[in-house]
Amino acid sequence: MNKKYYALFSLLIILAFIAYIVYDSATSGSEKETQPEDVQQPDLPDQWEVSKELLSSAGPLLSVTVSESGDIYLGGDSYISCYSNKLLQKWNLKTNSKITALSIYGDTIYAASTETIYLFSPKGKLINEWGPYEANSIITSISADEDYVAFADAGIKRVFILKKNGEVMSMVGQSDQTFIIPSPYFDVALFGENTMYIANTGNRRVETWTTEGRFLKHFGHPGTAPEAFCGCCNPSHFAVIPQGFVTAEKGINRIKILGPEGEFIEFVSSKNNFTPSVPLDVASADGQTIYAVNPEDSKLYVFKRK
Repeated sequence: MNKKYYALFSLLIILAFIAYIVYDSATSGSEKETQPEDVQQPDLPDQWEVSKELLSSAGPLLSVTVSESGDIYLGGDSYISCYSNKLLQKWNLKTNSKITALSIYGDTIYAASTETIYLFSPKGKLINEWGPYEANSIITSISADEDYVAFADAGIKRVFILKKNGEVMSMVGQSDQTFIIPSPYFDVALFGENTMYIANTGNRRVETWTTEGRFLKHFGHPGTAPEAFCGCCNPSHFAVIPQGFVTAEKGINRIKILGPEGEFIEFVSSKNNFTPSVPLDVASADGQTIYAVNPEDSKLYVFKRK
């Protein structure tokens, strides 16, 4: 009697397990279709190539910006350097801390460390120093225009908008305006009249805000599609160019150009040997030459269209 009971019980378990396997196989395909990161994407070629490389002799390289005149400014672990568009060094200046982000407007270079902003002349003379603004700051991006200076602080997950004397005018990222920033990748770019773009990397999108702190719109979504942002903390870096945006990602280490509304235009670099987890900071003054610095090998890569 007991043997018959156990045999029947074992048979029921086996039948239930088989039924579950059949159900799972029938439904797993439709579930995967709803996950954009699992969808096979077209194999699109890169439309740009590396035309020049520069190994930074001053030490680990972290950030880049370029002036309208074509001068290139590089920030690294305790230094800032200036190069001509032919990659000839003009000057190199030691700093007290690593330079995590750079921006130039007019005759002023804005160089950010994790908690302080330094102001330099185009010839490398220190003009002023602002901050620190908050405890536990991790400044990851800075942008300047005619009226304001904005910086993104990944430590406290806020964007500060400063007057040109360094005084805080407004902040974005408080109360119900919070950003999701899983790791220290958090970019901001001032653009147009009282408008700025902010990378909300945990949500895989770029948002448009006013400098007074009013949300306007966004573009971007998770996925491996050319126009999407895959994995965590993307876009890790971006820069505004005449075509729209040049963005850099981690996880899938790719650099691409998106239009003003986030529509995919082309890949700059998607088939490369860059370390997947180390995104490249990007800059461009005209959208015709794109500069990217790789913290992994401390090289500046100059991309030109093929």
